[in-house]
Amino acid sequence: MPGLHDFATWQPLLRLLRAAHAETLDTPGGHVSGQISLGAWSVPLPWRDPEPGQASLVSDHQDEFDAVGTVVEALEEGGVDEVSFVVEGSSAPGGVRLHLIDLGPSAEPGIASAHPGTLLLADCALPEPARRLPEAVTDRAPAPSADPELLRRTLLERLPDAVGATDQELAEAEARLGMAMPPELATLYRTLRGRYEDWHDDQDPFDVVGCELLPLDQVYVADAASRHVLWRFGALDAVETWPEDAVQGLVGSPGWIVFGDNGGGDRIAVDLTPGPDGHLGQVIIISHEENIGADLVADSLTDMVVHGQDGGREIRRVTRPPLVAHVNHASVPSVEAAAHPGLEVLSIGVLRQKPVSLAPVLGLPRLRALAAYPGTLADPREISALTGLEYLALPHAEWRVLVDAGAVPTGLLAADIQGHRPQDNPLHTIALADEILALFGRPPIAGVTVLEGAVL
Repeated sequence: MPGLHDFATWQPLLRLLRAAHAETLDTPGGHVSGQISLGAWSVPLPWRDPEPGQASLVSDHQDEFDAVGTVVEALEEGGVDEVSFVVEGSSAPGGVRLHLIDLGPSAEPGIASAHPGTLLLADCALPEPARRLPEAVTDRAPAPSADPELLRRTLLERLPDAVGATDQELAEAEARLGMAMPPELATLYRTLRGRYEDWHDDQDPFDVVGCELLPLDQVYVADAASRHVLWRFGALDAVETWPEDAVQGLVGSPGWIVFGDNGGGDRIAVDLTPGPDGHLGQVIIISHEENIGADLVADSLTDMVVHGQDGGREIRRVTRPPLVAHVNHASVPSVEAAAHPGLEVLSIGVLRQKPVSLAPVLGLPRLRALAAYPGTLADPREISALTGLEYLALPHAEWRVLVDAGAVPTGLLAADIQGHRPQDNPLHTIALADEILALFGRPPIAGVTVLEGAVL
């Protein structure tokens, strides 16, 4: 089978792209780009509306599915997760020039885009929220409702034929987890080990336990490493835990023991590092759609299983200056209004005013991340005075000003070139990315392979 870097692998897709974008590719400097991975793809081919009264079918786009499928097979064969590409016209009749982009270790992939994602300016660096460990909880106690014996009796009443885990199986699980199971969780698995073959047709685990129970050998610790957070999302968020919080607002914790699922991909865990208003061993839910935090489900496993508690309890929020400020026409009105000593993240969006100065936030002790839309900064060179920045996201033009002025903050751990327009060529973004990477002694984007041929 032709490999990923063989023109024949790409020829069916290039033929479709050439036909759909003939005018663009025949224009000097014209290009189209996309990204293909093992599980998804983003290619600029037109959508074909189905016949009136009919649903859209795979067969309506079979040529695209087949062409992309050939590339996916080459990815699988080569052990590659994804590839980005740029297509330009060539001087040969019906010809195209294909650029295959290998980001290497210096950048995260773009999201549905051939433009590189976050530039990684230091080895193994993580956004600050992913580095945050839980606060000490030595004064927390289990909830008054926690009752392992009541939990055991209730489970046996509902499931008189339940099969529990053995002491050896529990010991093996605890050795794998690196900690002893809290009493309620150990009781749950001693009574109900959670294997699929143990369930009868008339028994729904959700009805019995309140969640889809994981088998004992699949229980795991949801620490920060288990919840992979891309820099572009994690850096622009902040860990917040206040006195009224039952759950610490963390990416993950060595005290979050996952034992179930809500059926939609959100994980259910016992929490051994609760917030100031929480209980040791409370049950929490970790959303798969969020990067930080978890929500309270019940004060104890007994509450969840025996009493059917599944909504936590109301928390009265105290108004405080935000750690993450979004300055735009619909939110925080100005940089001055956003500035306060605790500010960690400043994001400047669409404004209905002249470009703004960063003077009000210069010298703030905790400001670590800045993102700005095109044309919103009066003088991008002011950024050089933000010596505490570890993440910076700017459009191409603003980066150009910083690089040319020698004003890129030296303490950055990661950076994004953002605000791409459809007409922006990813190859130009890669050239700028290599300049930024060089400032930090990082290897350039690993390589661009150029293939050329005819597709008509």
